[in-house]
Amino acid sequence: MATALAKVNLQRVSPRKARLVADLFRNASVIDAIPILKNTPNKSSTLFLKLLNSAVANAVNNNGMDADKLFVSKILVNEGPTLKRFQPRSQGRANRILKRTSHLIIEVSER
Repeated sequence: MATALAKVNLQRVSPRKARLVADLFRNASVIDAIPILKNTPNKSSTLFLKLLNSAVANAVNNNGMDADKLFVSKILVNEGPTLKRFQPRSQGRANRILKRTSHLIIEVSER
């Protein structure tokens, strides 16, 4: 069974929020996954939509697969490096702000 992969690193969306969107279309066919992502109002849904289109293009152009038979076989949302920022508070204190990043991977296969 041939697979095609697309990945993007260091995206400024927290992995916890990205996993919520990834669970919506895990193991779904590409034809069903695209409308789900287009109608989900999250930042990570646009990232996943671009990534899914890239994985489909890789499958069709590089591996010669049929786009109508593709489904999402694997989705990984891994934690990337965390950007540490500080916000001033009263009496000379500072609060730490953690800006989390994600590594997103989509793999598609033929049914």
